[in-house]
Amino acid sequence: MAVPVEEAIAALSTFSLDDDQPEVQGPALWVSSERGATSSPIEYSDVHAYRLSLSEDTKALNQLNTLIQEGKEMVSVLYAYRSCVKALPQLPDSMKQSQADLYLETYQVLDLEMSRLREIQRWQASAASKLAADMQRFSRPERRINGPTVTHLWSMLKLLDVLVQLDHLKNAKASIPNDFSWYKRTFTQVSIQWQDTDSMREELDDLQIFLSTRWAILLNLHVEMFRVNNVEDILQVLIVYAAECLELDFALLFPERHVLLRVLPVLVVLATSSEKDSESLNKRVKMNRLISIFKNDPVIPAFPDLHLSPAAILKELSMYFPKFSAQTRLLSLPAPHELPPREVHEYPPCPRRLFFQALFLYDTRHYLIINHIGAIRAEHDDFTIRFASAMNQLALLKTIENADIEWSKEVKGCMYDMVVEGFQLLSRWSCRIWEQCAWKFSRPCKDFVESAEMTSVSDYEKVVRFNYTGDERKALVELVSYIKSIGSMMQRCDTLVADALWETVHAEVQDFVQNTLAAMLRTTFRKKKDLCRILSDMRTLSADWMANTTKPESDLQTSQHGGEENKGNFFFPRAVAPTAAQVHCLQFLIYEVVSGGNMRKPGGLFGNSSSDIPVNDLKQLETFFYKLSFFLHILDYSVTVATLTDLGFLWFREFYLESSRVIQFPIDCSLPWMLVDHVLESQNGGLLESVLMPFDIYNDSAQHALVVLKQRFLYDEIEAEVDNCFDIFVSRLCEAIFTHYKSWAASELLDPSFLFTLDNGEKFSVRPMRFTALLNMKRVKLLGRTINLRSLIAERMNKIFRDNLEFLFDRFESQDLCAIVELEKLLEILQMTHEFLSRDLTIDSFSIMLSEMMENVSLVSYSSRLASQIWTEMQNDFLPNFILCNTTQRFVRSSKVPSAPVQKPSVPYAKPNFYCGTPELNSAHQSFARLHSGFFGLPHMFSIVRLLGTRSLPWLIRALLDHISTKITTLEPMITGLQEALPKSIGLLPFDGGVTGCMRLVKELLKWQSKAELKSEILHGIKEVGSALYWMGLLDIVLREVDTTQFMQVASWLGLIPGTDGQILQSQEDGNSPIVTLFKSATAATVSSNHVNPAPFYTMSKQAEAADLLYKANLNTGSVLEYALAFTSAALDKYCTKWSAAPKTGFIDITTSKDFYRIFSGLQIEYLEDCMQAPPNNYELLGDSVAWGGCTIIYLLGQQLHFELFDFSYQVLNIAEVDSASTGSSNKTPHLSQGWEVLLEAMKKARRLNNHVFSMLKARCPLEDKQACAIKQSGAPLHRIKFENTVSAFETLPQKCS
Repeated sequence: MAVPVEEAIAALSTFSLDDDQPEVQGPALWVSSERGATSSPIEYSDVHAYRLSLSEDTKALNQLNTLIQEGKEMVSVLYAYRSCVKALPQLPDSMKQSQADLYLETYQVLDLEMSRLREIQRWQASAASKLAADMQRFSRPERRINGPTVTHLWSMLKLLDVLVQLDHLKNAKASIPNDFSWYKRTFTQVSIQWQDTDSMREELDDLQIFLSTRWAILLNLHVEMFRVNNVEDILQVLIVYAAECLELDFALLFPERHVLLRVLPVLVVLATSSEKDSESLNKRVKMNRLISIFKNDPVIPAFPDLHLSPAAILKELSMYFPKFSAQTRLLSLPAPHELPPREVHEYPPCPRRLFFQALFLYDTRHYLIINHIGAIRAEHDDFTIRFASAMNQLALLKTIENADIEWSKEVKGCMYDMVVEGFQLLSRWSCRIWEQCAWKFSRPCKDFVESAEMTSVSDYEKVVRFNYTGDERKALVELVSYIKSIGSMMQRCDTLVADALWETVHAEVQDFVQNTLAAMLRTTFRKKKDLCRILSDMRTLSADWMANTTKPESDLQTSQHGGEENKGNFFFPRAVAPTAAQVHCLQFLIYEVVSGGNMRKPGGLFGNSSSDIPVNDLKQLETFFYKLSFFLHILDYSVTVATLTDLGFLWFREFYLESSRVIQFPIDCSLPWMLVDHVLESQNGGLLESVLMPFDIYNDSAQHALVVLKQRFLYDEIEAEVDNCFDIFVSRLCEAIFTHYKSWAASELLDPSFLFTLDNGEKFSVRPMRFTALLNMKRVKLLGRTINLRSLIAERMNKIFRDNLEFLFDRFESQDLCAIVELEKLLEILQMTHEFLSRDLTIDSFSIMLSEMMENVSLVSYSSRLASQIWTEMQNDFLPNFILCNTTQRFVRSSKVPSAPVQKPSVPYAKPNFYCGTPELNSAHQSFARLHSGFFGLPHMFSIVRLLGTRSLPWLIRALLDHISTKITTLEPMITGLQEALPKSIGLLPFDGGVTGCMRLVKELLKWQSKAELKSEILHGIKEVGSALYWMGLLDIVLREVDTTQFMQVASWLGLIPGTDGQILQSQEDGNSPIVTLFKSATAATVSSNHVNPAPFYTMSKQAEAADLLYKANLNTGSVLEYALAFTSAALDKYCTKWSAAPKTGFIDITTSKDFYRIFSGLQIEYLEDCMQAPPNNYELLGDSVAWGGCTIIYLLGQQLHFELFDFSYQVLNIAEVDSASTGSSNKTPHLSQGWEVLLEAMKKARRLNNHVFSMLKARCPLEDKQACAIKQSGAPLHRIKFENTVSAFETLPQKCS
């Protein structure tokens, strides 16, 4: 069934098209070739319908407008002209025979360009002739036609401005004469074979004269204008009108102001160079007024990278117009380059007048924006608030039906005022940027600092790159952002405010023509028939009697003869605005009323003091006259906003490309990129949200290149620069974002006590930055494309995180195992960085990226890059070169450098943001890392457990156990070699020889002098076994602490309570844990109640049962150390017959010499004796690991009792103790142990260490049950203690390299 259209539309209206993308970019770029409301779409052909005798004026006006459009195209061609000679090929000597062909090809290429210059020459001659004829038509003493109208005056000024711009471009473009000279040379070569070239040569000579003569266009215009001597009047009218508009800020848009400033000095030169007395100009316009205007604006923008100076124009034209050279006051004005440097910031202070009901008051005017940015910032904030308030009132009005008409009129009138104010703000701000650029171009930087990378500095770099300080760039970025944000805000409101603007304009016009003019007709102009006729014409052509609700259209005389004051008419609001022709005619009629049709009256348009019109009426006419000009810009809303926010001129540099003789400048010289670069470099949180605003300059410049200049190559250059700049921008923005979040994370992870003790702890704090808006930008409009900036940042962030992880692992691989704590800290900082960034950006999971970098993605991979590196470090560096200090439970690097140093890669270089973000935070965290860099202990073991996790840690454990087994296998032949050197029988040491005799006897028994290397290898092997086992003990401590923590977290939910003998009991008799009981009860309750769907509760109940089984299974974990001892015991079983001979009699054999304990006893006493020598001694090479390795083997072989009874050092200690006791009782000196005090002390220390090791082994691996040493083929030990909670967690331990 089809859905009705009304319902479909209603359904569509419920969808919201708004998104949460922040507005941190300028208005969207649009391409429009339509004519705006400021120009008549029907070329003022409807003016004839008003019967005002303006046919001649309208015809001339349309003709001038056509010339203006053609002239702008000529200006575009001339501005974008680039030399063709530079691209011409140069033939080598071997191809000189093809010179004629080259000349012909060159001529054909250059002839196309010269044809454009001929077209410009012909057009300027025609335009000058038509403009002069138009001026002469309205300069006759007797008035035969009406006009010129105000619109006509503006057209004259605009056409004159086009001619001035063409002349200035022709003078400035050096490539044009160069190309012409080459063209003329090729013409001479190729025209030899042609016939009848006289006309071509004559045309060529005319073009050469035109191009080589400075100000040729103005000189031609002067000749055309003064063919008749009455043209001075119209020139003076134009001067008066231009001066009045500049003094009263009559020009709403800044391009109109610049037009007046550019043509005014030319008008003055033309007016004072006539044959008549030039004093007539001084009578109408005081010279001080002109001097004040020229001093207020010493630099005038002409083109994006070219400027004009009124003083320079006057001085240069004085050489071509002799009569003007008498104007010494005008010629004494200083040009911009003539100003001394100390006056740059002070020239010229001039107060500006107020216009249009005193909306804005201007302070002293300066070119540098930095001097005004404070006031501009206040204006922006104030306008934004008031504009939003006006929009809210307008939106509220639209929601109210049958709203009060007066209140509605007030709200819409307020909206109109805000739009006018917004246009004035945008015009003034854009004008400031234009004029600052012109000022910078007129005064290049001279005191820049050259770097070693710069071979030469171009002129463009002097006026742009080195001419803007950091503060000036910041101010320019702010102003560009204000212009674009206000423009975007007003552009979005186009359709919302259109009706309100049109209704307000309609009300203003109707109030004036039906009320104000009616009052004037009854009072001021009652007896003046000519003026009454003009006012009646105004009412006739613009009054909307259909909207008048007070009275119908009636006879005017009835109201004129009324004895009482008539109240003002009331109008229904109608969105019907006047046309351009109506505004044109109304301005003409007001001008006729004020001036009486006499252009020669002094005082200007509304400054005629001799007028008999009352001041109040004159003021009303003046106000409405100026409002009429505003109406056209208000009605042409979108075009006006586009014009006022167009900042594309900041990119163009055609003049300097030509003067610098380069194809294009690097992006470092591009002003839009300079602004973006400044924002990124300054790290100013207030500017970051404006970083995209300068990219809108590229949109404006591309629009200008395609629509105005109509040059594709300019667009291609802009596009190439934008592509390069945007790639760099995204890369640097991602670096800045990553650095900020990394610094934030590193600052958060600093120890608070460390910060508390510092006096300057603030330097470790991170300033907040406004990256959130940029991270949410999904549609960045750039050159007609829409770019998802959020997606680009996410992609680069994923790559940066992976690169950072890669760097951290590379850095760890270049260091020893002690750096594992630093690695964990850096990974923790990186993980917190990822957590902070994930709040605003969707990026890959950190665990996934970490698994990728650790090469641990496969489901069947139990090892990882980090585990492999840890094992490599342990095998190659840690076990051989680190020694154990049993007292501190730490491993430290041996003081003696190994004979074969471990080859490691060099430490990779990276930016500070790959560490902790900033150098200060890097220094702080490195100070903490240095605390753990000199040893390996429990903190490092905690780091290994946390980093490897339960997946890779078993692989590392198995690798260590296999290493122990391999090392024991390696020791077997070495120990056999020492066994063969021992005597067959070794008895107890005698007491009668004392310590000295015992030591002599031990040396005689241990005939190992020739086996020093073998002994060293055995000691190092036993030391590695001991280090590995102690390492396992540290790991066991850490795992037990982790298991205890987990048990405390889940015990209450699993219903576990401690038993009497250390067993774990269930608190509930049914065997269910509290969490399972809870969800079963909830499920039963929902089933009994029919109001809730029980399916989710069934699912949660099943999940609770699964969690119960999972956590209970993990509680029965075994001991890593116990497993390692069982594994070592199994490895020793195959050598038990060689190292532990069974006694033949069943009793302890005190004379055996082949058991392992005898070997270790001999090694230990020699080891202790060597430790007493000068360093480096054996203890610094082996540490306490030898005792752990030897005692563990002895204990697992069941030789502890034999070792404690028959160890050489123990026997020496017993003899020393007996000797000390006997000498103490007889008060004799113990001469038998003299000289051995240090060795005896070392033996005592060794005995204490051995006893500690044996006691620990007894506690963790009791030997009363033979099964304690048994191990299954799968690698799992048999239960040694008959408690349930000692089941090994490593029954499924993976094999090494699996």
